[in-house]
Amino acid sequence: MNKAVSAPFVRLYTLALLFFSANSILNVIVPIRSEVLGASNSHIGFIMGAYMFTSMLFRPWAGHLVQKHGAVLVLRFLLIVNGLALVLYTCTGLEGYLAARVMQGVCTAFFSMALQIGIIDALPEEQRSQGLSLYSLFTYIPTIIGPLMAIGIWDHGGMSGFTITMVVIALVTGIFGYSVPIHSVRPQENTPKEITGMRALLSHIVSNRPLLICSLLMMIASVVFGTVTAFIPLYARQISYGHAGLYLMIQSLIVVVARFAFSKRIPSDGKWHAWFVGGICLIGAIGSSLLSLSLAWGPIALYAAAVLIGIAQAILYPTLTSYLTFVLPGTSRNVCIGLFIAAADLGVSMGGMAMGPIADRFSYSTMYAVSAGLAAIAVYITWMNRTMESPMQ
Repeated sequence: MNKAVSAPFVRLYTLALLFFSANSILNVIVPIRSEVLGASNSHIGFIMGAYMFTSMLFRPWAGHLVQKHGAVLVLRFLLIVNGLALVLYTCTGLEGYLAARVMQGVCTAFFSMALQIGIIDALPEEQRSQGLSLYSLFTYIPTIIGPLMAIGIWDHGGMSGFTITMVVIALVTGIFGYSVPIHSVRPQENTPKEITGMRALLSHIVSNRPLLICSLLMMIASVVFGTVTAFIPLYARQISYGHAGLYLMIQSLIVVVARFAFSKRIPSDGKWHAWFVGGICLIGAIGSSLLSLSLAWGPIALYAAAVLIGIAQAILYPTLTSYLTFVLPGTSRNVCIGLFIAAADLGVSMGGMAMGPIADRFSYSTMYAVSAGLAAIAVYITWMNRTMESPMQ
């Protein structure tokens, strides 16, 4: 029986869809609204990056607390906090946006760790990559139509339409979340010594080669993804026939289609497939290069970049996550997965925070060229680590 597509798991995927549905709208409206309020690219990047940066800080502790106490009570409390954050967007300015992004980051850290740990613990080993891929797929489904909806809401409904949308999403997510039976990991009385304390957490990454390499690759690739999220709503307006909503819709559609089509083909055997991972990073590098050339080459390059970056985004994360679930020590696996996801969060946040000043100093095209160079470095790192021995289980 394929448990990954059974009814209880579909309900969990649906909860993830509802929880992340607001982001597809906020990722378009917040940069546009912030620019109207006078924010620079650096300021916009800081606001957009604060979400994932906060999530990164809380992610390891989220994995530890979910592992120790279980998920249900924590998750239901966070659904309330997330609802308050969505409402905060509707009644404040730039400072309120920053506070709301921080609140969302905390909620996302605990929410995603609880669901992903539950999926990993409940599924057989051969179905882990499929379950994680489907989870990620459902988190991206809203981004297919969300960007176009966001522009429509902003153009025709303004703040009133935006407010109604956020309130409805907050209520529906909270009500549905309280009714979904969530698989809870078995509480643990004692946390292994090797995963207590920030110094021990960092040393655990450095001493575990698969975790170190996968985290580094995911962080670098996530910089590319983060620059798209933060600045495409502004960059696309500079390109003839460029449309941010259409770009984000194409990229998200590719993510969903690729994850659906390849969910059973993503490696789930515990082996390190260096050429496969390197090829994914190369696709991301080419896509980011096309994005940097879109101002000169026009909309064909822009939308081709959406396809390539979408493919890279669809396949890289579940591939690396599935590999780590096999090779990480069982006693600290959940916290180590949290560290890996935190590295991805850091990359996304740096895509806004670190790349915004480059856009201010030079241009969006230069910023995306730098992103392409980083993706090329990821290809090189993968090539230099063609063989990788797993640590003792």
